[in-house]
Amino acid sequence: MSLEILAVDDSRTMRDMIRLALLPAGFTVHTADDGVHGIEVLGGIQPDAIITDINMPRMDGFGFIDAVRSQDKHRATPILVLTTEAAPELKARAREAGATGWIVKPFDPEKLVRALQMVAG
Repeated sequence: MSLEILAVDDSRTMRDMIRLALLPAGFTVHTADDGVHGIEVLGGIQPDAIITDINMPRMDGFGFIDAVRSQDKHRATPILVLTTEAAPELKARAREAGATGWIVKPFDPEKLVRALQMVAG
């Protein structure tokens, strides 16, 4: 089963790493370079899951999660936070905003694939 993923991160290198991790596993990967761009891209696709960074220009990950959850068609879309941040209060804030899970960078490609298959498969 092919899953469609939206990866939102301001780092081009990180977006490329996510794509390199997911394409061999059969995922279709869309990318956006911050929360504002992520909402724009989301308007044209129906992803099975979303990966988002927290620290981004224009709209951070918390604002992005809030904006995604405010859309009826994406209220149940799994959202994984992929960030360098590991503070419990940030994880709690992300959960309250509607994040499904939290992965700390750097990530293990196999674990990322398994996490996405678990939340969206």
